[in-house]
Amino acid sequence: QGQLLAKSWSSLFEGQSGAALRGPIYSFNGRNVLTDPLWPHQLAWHGSTPRGGHARRWDCQGWRSSGVAEGMATALGEGRLLAGHRHNCSAP
Repeated sequence: QGQLLAKSWSSLFEGQSGAALRGPIYSFNGRNVLTDPLWPHQLAWHGSTPRGGHARRWDCQGWRSSGVAEGMATALGEGRLLAGHRHNCSAP
């Protein structure tokens, strides 16, 4: 019933920025995060470098709500899982 997002687990992280994601992505409550207004930023938070390593300064690990830390996340519409940019850790 589902749609294929990537050929394999490892293909998500191979190459320049990982696999191109295909098809809709649903939240655990069944909402399509690419079209639902409850997901205004449509980001996949990962805290990784484009090659899949840990981006230590940009992982939001020590973030608190009063902080201004940034973490690596990818806009799901970009189509590449690890093609991240820094985003404020406070973003929903």
